[in-house]
Amino acid sequence: MKTYVALLRGINVGGHRKIAMNELKVAFERLGFSDVSTYINSGNVIFKTDMDDIRHLRTMIERALNEIFGFELQLILRDRETISNLAHGLPKEWENDDKQKTDVLFLTDDYDRKETIDLIKHQCDIDTLIYIDGAIIWHIERVNYSKSGMRKFIGTSVYKNMSARNINTVRKLAQILEDDVRNL
Repeated sequence: MKTYVALLRGINVGGHRKIAMNELKVAFERLGFSDVSTYINSGNVIFKTDMDDIRHLRTMIERALNEIFGFELQLILRDRETISNLAHGLPKEWENDDKQKTDVLFLTDDYDRKETIDLIKHQCDIDTLIYIDGAIIWHIERVNYSKSGMRKFIGTSVYKNMSARNINTVRKLAQILEDDVRNL
């Protein structure tokens, strides 16, 4: 059995494309996945399956969810090892709090490469962007947010091909996955 995290893009934002997490959990269980759980209302689903073709698995889940919920959904799928490596690669001093903003931009397969950073207009003296396999991490001091080039990010090709989570969520997902391994 392999453990995955499905990161649904753009649900429950601003009252649009609403999906209750208990309904999402049931949908994944009906697809035959085991040990399904969700974390917070932004569409993070942890599940287990014997399937190991991640691209096929993602396509299958997207099609099923589109049919179940009646609107087009995009998701990014990562296995436990990728989430763990990402979380452990994050600078420990980076936080998402009242002084700092740190987001993890999980990239679709077509954009999952270090060069994707070059497609993002950012202020090098304000925004810090680093690539870790599967994602770009964006860090900024909140006092500088109004000067950030990332404010122009919405609507770009990279924006349409990623799903963002704050650093606290990513660390918590990694912790849940690590606790699961310890409890085996």
